[in-house]
Amino acid sequence: MQKPLILVTNDDGITAPGIRNLVNFMNEIGEVVVVAPNSPQSGKGHAITIDSTLTFEEINLEGPQKDYSLSGTPVDCVKFALNKILTRKPDLVVSGINHGANSSINVIYSGTMSAAVEAGVEGLQAIGFSLLDFSWDADFSQAKEYIQDIVRKVLENPLPPGIVLNVNIPKLPKEEIKGIKVCRQAKAKWEENFDERINPHGKKYYWLTGYFNNMDSGDDADETALEAGFISIVPVKFDLTAHEHLQQLREILE
Repeated sequence: MQKPLILVTNDDGITAPGIRNLVNFMNEIGEVVVVAPNSPQSGKGHAITIDSTLTFEEINLEGPQKDYSLSGTPVDCVKFALNKILTRKPDLVVSGINHGANSSINVIYSGTMSAAVEAGVEGLQAIGFSLLDFSWDADFSQAKEYIQDIVRKVLENPLPPGIVLNVNIPKLPKEEIKGIKVCRQAKAKWEENFDERINPHGKKYYWLTGYFNNMDSGDDADETALEAGFISIVPVKFDLTAHEHLQQLREILE
């Protein structure tokens, strides 16, 4: 029986510990092809490269998978993989494991999740994984069994058309993770500030700073689940239409 073909990508770059752990986890489930950025692409959202050329190369990294490094964004990686590298349609696209959270509003900015969403646009099963630990030395092994279990269940029980999964994992030892909760996206946002400084030539420059403001304490919100020690799974769709307001707006505007 043919193994499932799994495409792996991320936004932290092809050599990041998060993706190397995810590749190892997926090698135990299927045939793995990696197409990932050759440098960090965090916060790029759904950006694509249109003002410059792309280059790629196959690189030799430990494991039975094939690894390809691309000079583009996470969404570029999915598009390029489907058009230029893969010889058959992948059974699943997994993105991550991201170094840091992509819960709540972060899904909008996330290159990790945008790669998964792009796969969904193409009609593919897709999951984005993130660990709530920004450290380069984060221990991703604590989540291995959960990640593999989620992947196997999605392969066995395909997601509804147009839906991808946003999975966030708390920074906890395996024995302290309380389980999995399917959630909605919490109402939260970044309260931002641009820190103004002066360079040695007297010219102003700015650093984006701020803090995360969670305004949602609902039991069914992803931030609530994560704070309680659960893995949160939010089903995400790329159709941004506010269907519930269509009729009201038709009555006003047509």
